[in-house]
Amino acid sequence: MAGAGLVLGQPSFSQTQTAEKRIKLGFDNFAVRAMKWKAPELIDYAAQLKTDSLFISDLGPFEKFDDGYLKEIKAKAADKGLQIHLGSWSICPTSRAFRKDWGTAEEHLTLGIRMAKALGSPVFRVILGNGDDRKSEGGIEARITDTVKVCKACRSRALDAGVKIAVENHAGDMQAWELVTLILAAGQDYVGANIDSGNAAWTFEDPLENLEILGPYVVTSSLRDSAIWETPNGATVQWTAMGEGTVDFKAYMKRFAELCPGVPVHIETISGFPRELPYFRKDFWNAWPKARAQDFAKFVALAKHGKPIPRKPADIPEADYQKGEIERSVKYCKETLGLGPKA
Repeated sequence: MAGAGLVLGQPSFSQTQTAEKRIKLGFDNFAVRAMKWKAPELIDYAAQLKTDSLFISDLGPFEKFDDGYLKEIKAKAADKGLQIHLGSWSICPTSRAFRKDWGTAEEHLTLGIRMAKALGSPVFRVILGNGDDRKSEGGIEARITDTVKVCKACRSRALDAGVKIAVENHAGDMQAWELVTLILAAGQDYVGANIDSGNAAWTFEDPLENLEILGPYVVTSSLRDSAIWETPNGATVQWTAMGEGTVDFKAYMKRFAELCPGVPVHIETISGFPRELPYFRKDFWNAWPKARAQDFAKFVALAKHGKPIPRKPADIPEADYQKGEIERSVKYCKETLGLGPKA
């Protein structure tokens, strides 16, 4: 149900606040990945959209990694009134998603912390892996342990740089309570969460309940809406532009403001394809031996309110589709949710 919970004619929770107190609004560059833009082009696009923040969540847009170049990027962003949040990929050396592009897991994390400091980013976003790691030797708990070890090896670097390691709930790897376990085991003084509302739906969590659990640990965000509906095997999730799914984002943003003060909202639209969660099949639960019944029940209740939506039309070029999704989302966040001092 598009825009569920929104009442026409009533101001959103943040529209009654001064611009200075509004939640900063930005986007994650993965939302426009088909454009293959480098950092300066991403900054120009963010300025065109009149956002307050820009989340560059991978290292590909940077032509160089030296501090001089990175400080030039920081200055260009500041000139446009933008803050930058930085991110990259897996730091779990035993994850199936881990890549050796940046050396060992510790070397990768060290690089990211240094780059974040040079860019003025208060965070460096990383991931553990994806849903396949739940089926690996030792399951997700073993992968959490391995990730914690890497974080601890870089603790002093992160604290000295004033950069928090932001671990995302990513692509079906961890539910909110599992990510909290990781953060507390590593140390909340230098590790926090990058909350992803769309990925919460992939781990059969109601995104609002995911926020309730992760909120106190959130240091950055990658948010999107999701259409969620019941199917004979369980439920299907299809990510959507903001305001076009099942999630009540008026309620979500009210709690976000309360639980995550000072954290910007970055929109990361990855829309157009469905993912089935066949939880009526017995073998589905092999990867989720400690899933919590109360959390699952809230997701089932949410799915009962959703309706199927069509896939991405095949005749629309991917770049045009991605720009349309993010631009509608930013417009919705400004005009309906009242996000962004520049709204």
